[in-house]
Amino acid sequence: MNSYVNMGVGALLGTVFVLMSVSIASEGVFHSEAPEKEGFAILAEEGTGEAGGAEEVAAVPIATLLAQHNDATAGEATFKKCASCHTSENGGANKVGPNLWNIVNRPIASHEGFSYSAAMTTFSEGHTVVWDYEHLNGFLTAPKKHVPGTAMGFAGLKKDDERANLISYLRTLSDSPAPLPDASAEGAAAQPADGATATEGAVPAEGHGEGTTTEQPAAQ
Repeated sequence: MNSYVNMGVGALLGTVFVLMSVSIASEGVFHSEAPEKEGFAILAEEGTGEAGGAEEVAAVPIATLLAQHNDATAGEATFKKCASCHTSENGGANKVGPNLWNIVNRPIASHEGFSYSAAMTTFSEGHTVVWDYEHLNGFLTAPKKHVPGTAMGFAGLKKDDERANLISYLRTLSDSPAPLPDASAEGAAAQPADGATATEGAVPAEGHGEGTTTEQPAAQ
């Protein structure tokens, strides 16, 4: 009986020894060192400023947009997206955002009784910056990009017609609506003067841009 057991144990040990030997030998034959540099490294090419600029689509000036899309009725329908945070009637209460009556050309962060975010207050430069059409258009396009740190949670209106119609509606929230910007004058200003280069004739861009509507604590 013991002899059979001894034979079985010996056979098992012999098998294990053979398998280990084969494994060690195989690793020695097929092992290869890792290359110093990966063969398929993918490098993203850094685009030049010139190339990047060519891919960007220039924004349509607000005067041009308002000349093409000036439907206050459609804008009032869009305002429903803002109504949960803003009131629009004269003397309306502040909600999550301030009341928007007389918003066009109103000094930014100036509405009485509303607690504005630090970012919006700073952006107002002591209430010297106003909610003109340029600011409204810029802010409504991308609030957090226009005023970094604003508490307004609205993502923005990316469609030009929808945004322009909303601004047309906001313009009506006044006893004396502000005049619409002159699209023809805006186009003329963009053209270089006779004998001037494109750079010499260019009009410097505004240092700020913004607008208002579905703001959550911070807007006008």
